[in-house]
Amino acid sequence: MGGTIRLFKFSGIQVYLHFSWFIVAAYEYSRRAGVYTSPIWALWEYIALFAIVLLHEFGHALACRQTGGIADRIVLWPLGGIAFVNPPRRPGAMLWSIAAGPLVNVLLLPILTVALALVRADVEPTDFAAFVGHVWWLNLGLLIFNILPVYPLDGGQILRSLLWFPLGEIRSLQIASVVGLIGSIALAGLAWFIGMDVFWTAIMALFLISRAIAGWQYAKALVLEEEANRAARLVPTVPGSDRPAL
Repeated sequence: MGGTIRLFKFSGIQVYLHFSWFIVAAYEYSRRAGVYTSPIWALWEYIALFAIVLLHEFGHALACRQTGGIADRIVLWPLGGIAFVNPPRRPGAMLWSIAAGPLVNVLLLPILTVALALVRADVEPTDFAAFVGHVWWLNLGLLIFNILPVYPLDGGQILRSLLWFPLGEIRSLQIASVVGLIGSIALAGLAWFIGMDVFWTAIMALFLISRAIAGWQYAKALVLEEEANRAARLVPTVPGSDRPAL
């Protein structure tokens, strides 16, 4: 893949790292180095964040495989990770493929909680204790952010999958895309209001808004596909022939 480094392959799933990851890693390292006595822990914190992201994405990919879908690669980049999954076009398969990602973060919570309790049992504060505490919050933050019902976040795609059961594929995607667009704008406004980093707020907002719009456009394409299929079924044919009657 262009602009990426191949890291490794696991269970037939190739993992890539986008080159921009190193630029952001350097920025985050310089920003977080003062938090620790030894600045190397800032780098370990960033690596731990992407280890959590990678486990999250493998949750998506392996769950998709369970449903009979295709999942062959994962790309890590500054905004997180992207698992290239293609589950069967049915709501149950979509729901499990998407929900498995946040479920990984849920499973990590008790593990990290125990680790945090153990390191905090030491009266003397250490960089390692601070590191474990920050990783605990990073995992929780990723979980909460991902389950927001804002398409294309996992929560938005879970909403779409749940709506798919009663409303069908197209209508559920239309609703999820609209909710995602409104939610993206609301999240950007909230982030700006509470004083979050303007650069990252703008990047994330643009990404979410563009993907919500892409979801709406895909829904329109599905409508056209459905209409074309319906029209094809209505075209009369000459008896004993596959040719349309003229």
